[in-house]
Amino acid sequence: MTTKLSTVISAAAATAMVFAIPTAAQAQYRQTISNNPAKCQSGGGKPAVWITINNVSASRGTLRVQSYRGTSADWLKKGRWLSRIELPARAGQMNVCMPVPEAGTYAIAIRHDLNGNGDTDLREDGGGMSNNPSINIFNLGKPSHTKTAFSVGNGVKSITINMRYW
Repeated sequence: MTTKLSTVISAAAATAMVFAIPTAAQAQYRQTISNNPAKCQSGGGKPAVWITINNVSASRGTLRVQSYRGTSADWLKKGRWLSRIELPARAGQMNVCMPVPEAGTYAIAIRHDLNGNGDTDLREDGGGMSNNPSINIFNLGKPSHTKTAFSVGNGVKSITINMRYW
C-alpha cells in the first residue's frame, strides 16, 4: 500500500512539473513595463534598444511600443510580444528605451492609438516597425520578420522608426 501511495505521489509530482514548464516559458512573454531612458543611457552592459520615433502626428492618444523576437514564430503573433511600453503620444519625435532579455534578434512594432480607444482604427491610427519596411496592400501591413528583424548585442542598440498614418 505504501508503495502504491508513493507511486501516485511521484506521478502527481511529475505531472505538476510537466504543467509548470509551459507556465515558466510563457513568463518571458507579455511583460508590460514603463519607459525608463536611464536603462539605455547608463551603459550598464545590459541589452536594450534605444528607439527614436519620428513623425508622431499629434500630442493625443497613446503610443504602444512592443518588442518581439525576430522570428517567424513570434513576429506580430498574438500574445507573442516580449515587452510593451504604453505612453502618451507627443507630436514630433519621441524616444523609448526597450530592454530585451538577452543578446539576440528582435523586432519592434509601434501603434499610435490617436483616440485612445484601444482599437486599431485604420483611417486614423498610425504605426511603424523596425527597419521601416514597406507597408502595402500585398503584405497587409504585416511585413515579414526578415524585413523588420535586427541584432542586439550585450549593450544598447539604437534604431529609428518613422511613423506612418493611413
